[in-house]
Amino acid sequence: MFVLELTYTAPLDRVDALAAEHHAWVDDHFAAGTFIASGRKKPRDGGVILAVGDDRAAVEARVAADPFVVGGVCAYRITEFAVARTAPGLAQYREQRPPRWPPTGE
Repeated sequence: MFVLELTYTAPLDRVDALAAEHHAWVDDHFAAGTFIASGRKKPRDGGVILAVGDDRAAVEARVAADPFVVGGVCAYRITEFAVARTAPGLAQYREQRPPRWPPTGE
């Protein structure tokens, strides 16, 4: 899983001019199941997206297509992490750990 942290690099009027396109892009990724949460940061200097995936290069390519990036109004910080624990409704996103070898007790 990835935390995608957006930081605005342009004034808010330029960000707002691209917001509808950015939101449509985000909606497409929710529909595809690649994003599971998103929202603005407080204070409003960017946003955060939780993205599902195992391939960092694919996530980087996805981010490069964001209208905010194409329009030059934000930069992304991409952090990959292994999901070990979740709320019950998010259990499908937990990463499976390989079995211990040798098994405990042997």
